[in-house]
Amino acid sequence: MISAGDAMILSTHCYIERDEQILMMHRIKKKNDIHMNRWVGLGGKMNPGETPEQCIIREIYEESNLKANSVKLRGFITFPDFMGDNDWYMFLFSCDDFSGDVIENEEGKLKWIPKSDINQLNMLEGDKIFMEWMNKYNFFTARFTYKDDELIDYSLNTII
Repeated sequence: MISAGDAMILSTHCYIERDEQILMMHRIKKKNDIHMNRWVGLGGKMNPGETPEQCIIREIYEESNLKANSVKLRGFITFPDFMGDNDWYMFLFSCDDFSGDVIENEEGKLKWIPKSDINQLNMLEGDKIFMEWMNKYNFFTARFTYKDDELIDYSLNTII
């Protein structure tokens, strides 16, 4: 049940792939960043009236200067009480059809990482798990519960 002060945050996240590499962002630039010093894919919060696809295409462009020609919805993930009392709902995408050149951004440093090296990066534990699911399933839904930045529970709810 949602009570006063609680919020449902809609967000998107995408892993852009080329030549057995994934474009990752090392979040090192913004103060008070929940992902400070971690590696993440691209994405962000949805604006009012935006579809998940519109949001991720906008976020990819804003964060990297890449124009996503097409994106593929891979999963839907629930994060209860993530960042306080807010439930986050994340539409997870992949993209291998894009154009443009990567530029610097104000959130972090972008780098193409070989897929074989991804698990060596400082990432949230859940990110490593759902990245593996992206390689295994066409689409899934899941739930990841964190407490004080520590993954305490997760479940794979549906595979379609």
